[in-house]
Parts: sequence; C-alpha cells; structure tokens
Amino acid sequence: MNDVLLQLAQILEQRKLESAEKSYVASLYSKGLDTILKKIGEEATETVIAAKGGDKQQIVYEMADLWFHCLVLLADQDLGPDDVLQELNRRLGLYGLQEKAQRNKT
Repeated sequence: MNDVLLQLAQILEQRKLESAEKSYVASLYSKGLDTILKKIGEEATETVIAAKGGDKQQIVYEMADLWFHCLVLLADQDLGPDDVLQELNRRLGLYGLQEKAQRNKT
C-alpha cells in the first residue's frame, strides 16, 4: 500500500516543475500555502459530511481527496509520506494518552 503513496509523492514533486496552466497540482503550488490549506479544509469537511451520510463509497472518495491534498501539503513543505509513516510507526503500541504525555515532555 505504501507504494501508492510513494509513487504519488514522486508525481507531486514533479508537478512542482510544471506549468500551473497544465497541472492542477502545479496551480495549487503557485497559489501558495493558504490555497493548499483551504483545499485541505474543504476536503476534510466533505469527508465529515460523507461520514454523516453513511455512504461508504462516498467516504472513500472524499477521504482519497483529503489524503491527496494532504500529500500536496507535505510536498509543498518538502516532506513526504515516509515522514508521516515514521511518526505513526513511532506511536505504534502506545496508548494515545501515553503518546501525548511523551510529546508534551519534548
């Protein structure tokens, strides 16, 4: 599964070099961080609405949009899915409250 994220991350990096007139992702990069963050907010809201509606296929569709735009943000910040996966791996086996307490100490 990680292969899809890594492949998509590579494509998103390539889009940084493309024309905003030819590429949706390049247009997001050219408009800047606020536009990317706004898009993530929109997609998060649409995901919540889909979940409230209970349509599993719509939830998957909206979640894919949300993840995609989160990957755009990561690439914009010169990060990638591996950075997030490493953090999730660090948290494996910890209870949420335990992890939060450790995070607050650093």
